[in-house]
Amino acid sequence: MSHHSEKHAGTPSIPSGLSASEREMFVDVYAGLSSSPKTLPSKYFYDEVGSRLFDEITGLDEYYVTRAETVIMEQHVAGMIDAIGPDVLLVEYGSGSSVKTRILLDHMESPVGYVPIDISGEYLHGIADNLRDQHPDVPILPLVEDFTQPFTLPEPARAPARRVVYFPGSTIGNFSVPEAVRLLKAMRSVAGPSGAILIGFDLVKPLNRLRAAYNDDAGVTARFNLNLLHRLNTELGADFDLDAFRHDAPFNEEASRIEMHLVSRTHQVVQLGEHDFHFDQGESILTEFSHKYTVDSFQELAHSAGLEAIDTWIGPDRLFCVQLLGTPGG
Repeated sequence: MSHHSEKHAGTPSIPSGLSASEREMFVDVYAGLSSSPKTLPSKYFYDEVGSRLFDEITGLDEYYVTRAETVIMEQHVAGMIDAIGPDVLLVEYGSGSSVKTRILLDHMESPVGYVPIDISGEYLHGIADNLRDQHPDVPILPLVEDFTQPFTLPEPARAPARRVVYFPGSTIGNFSVPEAVRLLKAMRSVAGPSGAILIGFDLVKPLNRLRAAYNDDAGVTARFNLNLLHRLNTELGADFDLDAFRHDAPFNEEASRIEMHLVSRTHQVVQLGEHDFHFDQGESILTEFSHKYTVDSFQELAHSAGLEAIDTWIGPDRLFCVQLLGTPGG
């Protein structure tokens, strides 16, 4: 039996010359490709190219998510601002291009600061500079961090009346239920007992609408998904043949989630450092999932994290929901 057909051992041999963040990525990717079924962490989608492609996805006809949430924000911003109050420190997890946040910043009453948190530093600082120009009165305090890990908030010059965590885009749906509960608990502790969480989540809807949103005709989502492999080639020296994989995003009814896959078109072997990974024809790598909730199923999730809904805003056609969550009795 050759070493190739053996199960991958627990620790990878990491190529020399990788930076600390690349080493971490190598370990994550090795673990994902060694698991069955194979997976890759979706947080690695967002290099500069990935972040741009995602912005492009949000503008697609089929991709209703961003528009539906933006409509809610525009129609209900006054109610949201009433609910969160003045002198707030706004902390956004995975801020990306901060499009919807601008709606809040335009209306917030004397905010003490805005902390956008994103993993992509270059991108984040570009956005932060742009926001400083548009909102000279709001201290913009960007934080380059992986928000799934513990981090320390920057101290604003003025003490906030309360901290509000903002988590739009239905990104909560990208986490498994246990991970989502863990993340909501972490947000609860960042917000503190008197704080709140303003969160967007995607609602269950007809299958054709869901499928189209993640399998767009222009193939932008496919490029976004495949860019992940390109990034592994560029940064980790892997040898994925991008033409040998195709994008697919079916809906898993039982788990109530869209699943993004990269499906191997052939029987092939991919190298990552000294390690070989075998793919059968039709075998896939799960790169992301996107849970779709009902208002009730999301309540259960929030309750598991010790949170309850203070306010609920549902958009036209019941496509999307934004909720303000707080600690009971907080």
